[in-house]
Amino acid sequence: MLDHLIKGATVVDGTGGPAYVADVGVRDGRIAVIAEPGTVSESARSSEDASGLVLAPGFVDPHTHYDAQLFWDPYATPSLNHGVTTVAGGNCGFTLAPLNPERPEDADYTRRMMSKVEGMSLVALEEGAPWTWNSFGEYLDALDGRIAVNAGFMVGHCALRRYVMGPDAVGGQPTAEQMDAMLALFHEAMDAGAWGLSTTQSSTHSDGDGKPVASRHALPAELIALSKAVGEHEGTQIEAIVAGCLDQFSDDEIDLFVEMSAAAGRPLNWNVLTIDAAVPERVPRQLMASERARKSGGRIVALTMPILTPMNMSLGTFCALNLIPGWGDVLGLPVDERIAELRDPGVRAEMLRRADSKEAGVFRRLANFGRYVIGDTYSEANEGLTGRVVKDIAAERGQEPFECLVEICANDRLRTVLWPMPTDNDPDSWALRAETWSHEDVMLGGSDAGAHLDRMCGAPYTTRFLGDCLRGRKLVGLETAVKMLTDDPARLFGLRERGRIEEGWHADLVLFDPEAIDAGKATLVHDLPGDSPRLDSKALGITAVWVNGVEAIRGDVVSGAVPGKVLRSGRDTRTVSTK
Repeated sequence: MLDHLIKGATVVDGTGGPAYVADVGVRDGRIAVIAEPGTVSESARSSEDASGLVLAPGFVDPHTHYDAQLFWDPYATPSLNHGVTTVAGGNCGFTLAPLNPERPEDADYTRRMMSKVEGMSLVALEEGAPWTWNSFGEYLDALDGRIAVNAGFMVGHCALRRYVMGPDAVGGQPTAEQMDAMLALFHEAMDAGAWGLSTTQSSTHSDGDGKPVASRHALPAELIALSKAVGEHEGTQIEAIVAGCLDQFSDDEIDLFVEMSAAAGRPLNWNVLTIDAAVPERVPRQLMASERARKSGGRIVALTMPILTPMNMSLGTFCALNLIPGWGDVLGLPVDERIAELRDPGVRAEMLRRADSKEAGVFRRLANFGRYVIGDTYSEANEGLTGRVVKDIAAERGQEPFECLVEICANDRLRTVLWPMPTDNDPDSWALRAETWSHEDVMLGGSDAGAHLDRMCGAPYTTRFLGDCLRGRKLVGLETAVKMLTDDPARLFGLRERGRIEEGWHADLVLFDPEAIDAGKATLVHDLPGDSPRLDSKALGITAVWVNGVEAIRGDVVSGAVPGKVLRSGRDTRTVSTK
């Protein structure tokens, strides 16, 4: 007997092939039958008429930070609501495990680091996760059987270094004995099911003490040694971040990526490729790494987002503005001192100069303060400004835009929410995106879901992209779009029997209305442990989501079931060789 029968759906199977109408039956977590409508003779415990609806494989998000959130939110909201049935976590060198049992204070260090570098609520990290593990395997075991999505995790380089080197991980170099210990710990993690290595050398990544995170101190020899270890395990990967990911790679960064991937014989993915027609040289430069890797026996894959992710900014809390060179020193001051500095014309002039300099890289996009929209305000002086553009307010007041923005924020003691209007929402940029998406080493993703919770909401990229493909710009067809969200990332990670609608494969499925699928406006909610805030977005047009054959979402409401699996390397992934 079938567990469920979906009748008359328009099946878009993930292969990129033409859609077709079929009945799809599910049994014991697998797709048991795909047949012409009305020809399934086997009875089913439940069924539904899906006429006019599209049935697609569950979406695979290749870059998330749900490592902690899954403990208090096993549904990985809002990703699951938006059709994501499999997430890759443990990215950017940051994981909650392993933790050295001889230094219980390392858990606090890790929480403070995650709060700073990934914008997670410290209270939620403290109250929402059990912190009962030491080894990476124990961390995976703590999630097993209690999550509603499928989740696989890289092991973070920062955690490996901290476990072996303690506080010396920041600023120090491992001895030969410590390097051996790090490699042994890493092998143990991959034996337990870690997907491979994640690491960062990005200048934007600092720990809770404001110091460069541990992996930023690693020399190339250490990274190559860890990469070689990746290649000794089945179904593993590398994910890496360097400073050039934000704008354009240096020659040394390209060399490092190529050597790491070639040493492992495994794909290396990085995030995020920013596509902007105003900077036409960026895409060719970034993809040069992929071309070089293929010639050297490696493969380098760039993740890029198919939507413009709205972001909340503020002069009062840590956000992307803090990452502009020279801005962190000012924006890190106590509020009264910060306001005084920001009101100083000389300070503002220097901040603007740094923001518009070459060293600011991709953050130059944030420097046009006349294009900011005022969000929530908190003072009588700012009444009526919500939704207005700064350049218009500045013109009325006879001020420069940045001066005007500072005064508005100062009236709210810097709590004002700011929305920068995107600079790359022009037809040429969208045409360049469509062209770039077709490159063999470019993949959709980079949502950062689970991180930067009150500043951005990238999780709904799946539904917003499909809505755009069906009713908006229509840059790619539906069949291609679904493949980009399902089979492409599943094949990169070597996921076994996931990413397509095929008999015998795991029944990770999304049923949606092609006339309605989209993502609602991101809104601030307070539903994290400790009443901490995050941005959420309602899924529109999603009828139901199944994970391993069990209904997990119906009409944007979670079912209460937790059918997800911790996906472990080797068992649930196969090797994707680059040679």
